[in-house]
Amino acid sequence: MLHPNDIQHRFYFVERSVRLAAQAASAEPGLPRELRNCIELMDKHADSAREILESADDTRIRKLVRDLEILAERAKRICDYIPTLSGQLKGAVTHMHSQVEELKRDMRV
Repeated sequence: MLHPNDIQHRFYFVERSVRLAAQAASAEPGLPRELRNCIELMDKHADSAREILESADDTRIRKLVRDLEILAERAKRICDYIPTLSGQLKGAVTHMHSQVEELKRDMRV
């Protein structure tokens, strides 16, 4: 597993990508409710992540990463199946998904 400082550094990129996806979602007309819910839940997880990361509780950190992975995967799947979504939103969700996958890989979760 990564050093706690490395985890926080990597998580910064995840958090930033979640914020960008949330911004893109808020600008998207007719956003499906399920996609909005996924992104909102990821945003809430990102908000609570700092506390979890500072706790250095390996179990909580791994659960956070797994939860983020599930939500990111669901959001990406929705984007893949709805052709009318904007390229900006699809790109933001794809980037968010890849950042979560990289964090998971680096942590070996």
